[in-house]
Amino acid sequence: MSTDRIAVMIPWLGEEEAKAASDAVLSGWVAQGPRVAAFEKAFAERVGAEHGIAVSSCTTALHLSLVALGLGPGDEVVVPSLSFIATANAVRYVGAEPVFADVDLATGNLTPATVDAVRTPNTKAVLAVHQGGVPADVTALRSACADWDLPLVEDAACAIGSTVGGKPVGHGALLAAWSFHPRKLVTTGEGGMLTTDDAEWAARLRRLREHGMNASAAERHASNKPVLEQYLEVGFNYRMTDVQAAIGMVQLGKLDAMIARRRELAARYDALLGDVPGLTVVRDPGHGQSNFQSYWVLLDEDFPVGRDELLGALADAGVSARRGIMAAHLEPAYADHPHAPLPVTERITRDSLILPLFHTMTEAQQDRVVATLREQGRR
Repeated sequence: MSTDRIAVMIPWLGEEEAKAASDAVLSGWVAQGPRVAAFEKAFAERVGAEHGIAVSSCTTALHLSLVALGLGPGDEVVVPSLSFIATANAVRYVGAEPVFADVDLATGNLTPATVDAVRTPNTKAVLAVHQGGVPADVTALRSACADWDLPLVEDAACAIGSTVGGKPVGHGALLAAWSFHPRKLVTTGEGGMLTTDDAEWAARLRRLREHGMNASAAERHASNKPVLEQYLEVGFNYRMTDVQAAIGMVQLGKLDAMIARRRELAARYDALLGDVPGLTVVRDPGHGQSNFQSYWVLLDEDFPVGRDELLGALADAGVSARRGIMAAHLEPAYADHPHAPLPVTERITRDSLILPLFHTMTEAQQDRVVATLREQGRR
């Protein structure tokens, strides 16, 4: 077994981020403040949205988006089961019920047909995911949702820098939720963002993330006169810190280089693995381009070993791979939750795995990953 272990993901962090965080600390303002406001503006501009609302995680961003839509008990929200469990959990946070829809085999994403198959009179919204950075066809989904008179929320946790029809994921979205977890391209350690083009929603979402206050702490601090805040509705403590935002601003400046490098590595994986029998690699969909936040492969039935055995072989070779995208309906938390048949979801979650991909990955490291896959494919 190699002692030079290859990680599945390594954030691209360095002295610039350390200095930005240090500057925030030394400024004396470490809570939500001017750096958060600057990060919100820069992020919204990057994804082509009018407004950014920084929050503590993508999960809280999803929660707030459903609060903004007024969803509650008795309502149903169509979601993919093939997603991190936070997608479905956010629906339950507002008392509504997630209705699991199947996904497209090539992209792992919802389509108008898979949504329509489970839509009912109680459906009040659709929550689509840009899975692993592979963009969902939101042009088709938005059109279908408009026909059904349903709002479409986009879980873009993994998709910063991905595109649909030449425009950034998030452009034109009613509400899009983003993650800055270390597994994502842009990281602030933890943290998230909501983007929208609606100014009234943005103002309310900013209140909701800060206990429902009509004047933020930063606004009160900046005023030369006493400000007696009011709490207009029951809100939450979902704020981002200025330390995180300072790191995020540096990370955002690296995004183009990150995407270019990840796409270069993904293309090299394609070239090295494309002729392995029984192995299907993730690729750009026809409607857009992926940032390749994750690079996954799908094993066919005739591949010589199963997914879990292949993960073990990679681990023995010093390669940290991961199982593919989870399916929420197969987890104990949703064991008693009724759902329609989800054959594609179950196929992907059973037979896929995520390979190492990070900015500083070398060709030698990638060759070692590929060599193990090819060796197992010849068994």
